[in-house]
This record gives sequence, C-alpha cells and structure tokens, in this order.
Amino acid sequence: MPDRDDLADPPGGTPSDGESGISGYDLIGEDTVAGADPSLPEPVRQRVVALAASALSALPGDELPVPLRRVANFAPHRRARLGGPLIALHLSADPLFRQRIGQRAREATGELGEAIAEGTVPAAADPVDVAALAYLCRPAGWADMVAAATEAVRADAESTAIADRIQVAEQRAARAEHERAVARVEADKLRDELARLREEAAALREEVRTLGRSLRETQGREKRASERLAVEEGRAQRAAADNDDDLRRLRARLADAEDLASGARHAAKEARAVDEARLWLLLETIGQAAVGLKRELAIEPATLLPGDHVATHFAERGGAGGAGARALDADDPARLDQLLALPKVHLVVDGYNVTKTGYGELSLEQQRGRLITGIGGIAAQTGAEVTVVFDGAEKLVAAPTPPRGVRVLFSRKGETADELIRRLVRAEPAGRPIVVISTDREVAEGVRRHGAYPLSSDTLLRRLARA
Repeated sequence: MPDRDDLADPPGGTPSDGESGISGYDLIGEDTVAGADPSLPEPVRQRVVALAASALSALPGDELPVPLRRVANFAPHRRARLGGPLIALHLSADPLFRQRIGQRAREATGELGEAIAEGTVPAAADPVDVAALAYLCRPAGWADMVAAATEAVRADAESTAIADRIQVAEQRAARAEHERAVARVEADKLRDELARLREEAAALREEVRTLGRSLRETQGREKRASERLAVEEGRAQRAAADNDDDLRRLRARLADAEDLASGARHAAKEARAVDEARLWLLLETIGQAAVGLKRELAIEPATLLPGDHVATHFAERGGAGGAGARALDADDPARLDQLLALPKVHLVVDGYNVTKTGYGELSLEQQRGRLITGIGGIAAQTGAEVTVVFDGAEKLVAAPTPPRGVRVLFSRKGETADELIRRLVRAEPAGRPIVVISTDREVAEGVRRHGAYPLSSDTLLRRLARA
C-alpha cells in the first residue's frame, strides 16, 4: 500500500480523486499556509471529528493515512469515540487529508456545505456546523467564519447557562413553596398528633390510678401469702427434724451391717486359707505323681531341644507373616525375672528389634555382638534356654560365635525373623513356658495365641542395663 506522501500528485499531474476530478492541491487554497490552527470550542471540535469519522468510510484505503486505516474499519458510532484524538491530530497536521475530508463533508451536508465552500454563511445555519465545515473546507476568509461561529457558539453557551440558572432558580423557588406547603401540612398533623397524645396521657393517668389500686390489693395478698409461708416453714423444720432422727437410725443400721460384712470377710479369709492348703496338697500330690511317672517311663535326658529342631529342619520352609503394628508398652524387668525363674523356660529374642531400639546408632555387626554378649550373661545367671533371631543370613560375611547357652538363628532368603520366631514358638510342646521379646504387636499377638509370654524390647534393655 502506498505511503501518504505518495497520494499527493505533482502540479499538472493526474487527479488523485477519480470521482470529483479535483487534484490534491485544488482545495488547499491560499489560506492554508503553514501555521497553528485556531483553537476550536469543544462543540465545534466534536462536530469536526464526527464529520471526519463519517467521511472515513467514503475514502479509498490508499487515500487514508496509515494510522487511520484501522480506525476506518470501526463501526461508525465508535470511530469518533475511540479514534477522535487521532483523527483531530491528522486533520491539523495533514492538509491533503483535511482537504479530502472537507470535500466529503461538503458533499454530505448538501446546500450548507456548498454555501460554506463559496464563502457565504446562511442566516439560519447552526454556528457549530458552520465553524466545523469552514475548518474542514477552508474557503476564503474561513478563519473569520470560524471566529464568528465560535463567538456565536460561546454566546449560545452563555445564553444557555443563563437560562439554566434561571430555570434552577425557578425550580428552587417552586421547591421552597412546596416545602412551605408541606410544612403547613406537617404542622397541622403535629397539632392533631398533640391532641391525640393529650387524650392518651389522660387515659394513661386513669390506667395508673387503676394499677395503683391493683398494686395495693396485690401487696395485701402477698402479705397473707408470707404468713402462710411462715407456717409452712415451721412444718418443714419439724419434718427435717424427723428426717434427722430417721438418718441416725439408718446410720446405726449401717454400722451393724459393716460389722457383719467384716465378719464375713474374716470367714472368707479363713476359707481361702483352707482352700490354699488343699491346693498345695494337690500340687504336691501332682508333683510326686510326675516324679513317679518320670521314673516309671525311664525317659532319657533330651539332647536336642525343639529350638534346635527348628534351626536344622525348618529353616527351608516358608511361613505366613508380614509387617504389623509396632510399639507395645514397655514392661517392668521384674516381670522378665519372674518368667525366667520358671522351670525349663525358653527365651526367644527378636534381635534387630531390640538392638535398633536400644543402640541403633551402631553398625549391625556391633549391635549383634553387644546383644549376644548381654544375653549370654542372662543365660548364665538363669540357666534358661535362649534363642536370638536375626533377619537375613545371606547378608552375613561370617556368623558370630554365640556364648554357651545362647542359640543364634538367622532367617533364610524369603523369610523374616518374625516368621522364624512364630515357628520356634509353634515347635515347643504345649505347657512349656516361652518368653518372646519383641515390640512388634503382630508377633506378640501371634505368640500369645500359642501360649507364649510376649514382652517389649524395653524390658530386656532395662534388664541388661541393670546387669
């Protein structure tokens, strides 16, 4: 698309407007010399912009300045509002563009435009339209025409302002008269309201006298009620005294009942002593019978314990189990001592469960050595069978050498220490005391179902610390 300067034909060249046959310089005239345009009143400026915005769509695209080509695509009612400043700038700075807009405006306004182009001003013409067309068409003496129209516009504006002020004053006077009428009506209403309130006050005074009489009657009834209340209080005091007498009698009966209960407890204590004597005699009889049965059966002392049997023959078998809930409450070490004092007790220890609770900062090898050494002391003191179970035999370089009386087992591949502990407990005969050390709740619940005594890892740690 050609630039704006390319649209101006040189003198003697081909006209740029094919429809009018007027060259780019035909309508500039002698009054369009370079200089500042006159200051236009706001109504005249808006009318100039509106005429130019309406004429944009009539101009070919190559006759429009490049910045205004986008504005020409706007809807007619949006051109003046959105592109007004840009249109006014190009009208002031581009004489050729202003000449083309003036030609279109003259054609659009008909007789008024022709008269303005010829330098005559119709008597009945609107000064705003006259000034706008004179600014765009630039006929001879256009500046005077703009100035005269500007003065007329300003005179009209002043007349309009004076008329508006007169109208405002008349409206204020009318409002004042209306407010006076309203005030008179309100005064009449207030007088009527005052009369009504006086009547209500008289009625209230009569009601107060009536209420005074009612109050005096009520006070008389209250006095009589107070007298009856005093009589009832006397009766209540006598009833309370009678209740106190009944309470003393009940307390005496309660003391007698407590004496009877004390005697019953003493009799129960004596009966319990007799029952304990009978129980001792029964246990003694059972013990002697067991000794005789052992002598009669002539059973040789066992060289292979159930735990050894699990370690040698059950190691390759799988077991059900899995990770369970943790953190049983710690028990008193005295409970562990009581259980280890039972005959033929078997102590089973979940190794890593204890070491990671007590000294997890050490390496696994140091944890195993420290635990096995401490367990060896307990085995030597109590004579109990002790088995310590660890996870993962395949991860060991060399198995540790346990002290005497301590069996050390490692779970095989695919098996956990928890599963091995449960198999050790199931391998023991029913009735043998078994103590399992682990804070794994699932392990504790599983071994408890097989008759074992589960204790927490803290119990063993505190017992080792005491030793």
